[in-house]
Amino acid sequence: MSDAGASGGRPARVVIAPDSFKGSCPADLAAQALADGWLSGRPRDEVALRPLADGGEGTLDVMAASTQGSRIVDVGAVRGPLGAPTPGRYLALADGTVVVELAVASGLHLAASSGPADPADPADPLRASTFGTGQIIKEALRRGATRLVLAVGGSATTDGGSGLLQALGLRLVDAAGRDVPDGGAGLLQLHRADADGLIAPPLGGVEVLVDVVNPLLGPRGAAAVFAPQKGADADAVATLERGLARWAELSGGDPQTPGAGAAGGTAYGVATWWGAHLVPGADHVAELVGLGAAVARSDVVITGEGRFDATSLGGKVVGAVLRRAVAAGARVHVVCGRADADVRVPGGAAVPQVLALADLAGSAQAAMADPQRWLRAAGVRLAEAHGTQQR
Repeated sequence: MSDAGASGGRPARVVIAPDSFKGSCPADLAAQALADGWLSGRPRDEVALRPLADGGEGTLDVMAASTQGSRIVDVGAVRGPLGAPTPGRYLALADGTVVVELAVASGLHLAASSGPADPADPADPLRASTFGTGQIIKEALRRGATRLVLAVGGSATTDGGSGLLQALGLRLVDAAGRDVPDGGAGLLQLHRADADGLIAPPLGGVEVLVDVVNPLLGPRGAAAVFAPQKGADADAVATLERGLARWAELSGGDPQTPGAGAAGGTAYGVATWWGAHLVPGADHVAELVGLGAAVARSDVVITGEGRFDATSLGGKVVGAVLRRAVAAGARVHVVCGRADADVRVPGGAAVPQVLALADLAGSAQAAMADPQRWLRAAGVRLAEAHGTQQR
């Protein structure tokens, strides 16, 4: 196969900007594998890596790699979503900002890996709590944080951020004056909130990076849309919806704010009780890593994620990349673990090529067993297609 320029054309300018492939490959390794595959056939091309995150799992590592003078701070054991201890950490930036990733302490992967207290008990999605994330924030404030960026994707929880706020000193009690139980189901017993002990937010303010635009309540809300992904059956979803409605009734604020339903309503809770601003996570990280400038001068843009479907275009990394690529007139490709059919990018333009690793590997299981191998293969395939299209 001839390399770039053999037919007289200039080398292509390629931007590779994937999200992590959840559960199998972080964004930086995915980007590198795609680049290795592409460059194996087109070594003269100019390839820029911009691994991304949308506020979910992996945001901390992407931001650490993109900010000079930052450092990861370990805080010791905190409470996981089901109560088991898990290591806590945050990213400290040079200007006093700290970045806390909710998935570190309250992520769905922790619930899946530790298992419920009683495997036969279907109520664990009802009890999952964000308390451990609040413990990390509290420790960051104790150490002098002046501003907080909270990345909230990938949660195991549907507690409206109540656990997080309890860790920060908000007391939630039932009619008898007892602390309510953990999780979204516990909110059904909520009678009163005592904010006298609630720690004040940092002086520099709080931003919540959200990866969805869903409200807190209703058919598009946190319980209805996302709780089933966390193990909730229909009865549990109904219970969590009622718990969140009680939380909103007592807390005030606007439960219909776009993004309020992120992380099981954590975005709503932190915005209502701490005055946080909700910010699209993918766009925030994209700006941080200079994605717009890189895409503006590119010929080819490759993005990707574990599953490409209609939700990919609503606040996720792939949607953020596709919008920029289409606006720049670049040829754009999506590499994913698995893909739904007939997904269209903003403006109605079809994605030129969606390449699923499951198809390359023969099955989703084979692709997940060795994702970097199949990501390299995807890079090779896309480079070959680009060379053919140039001729």
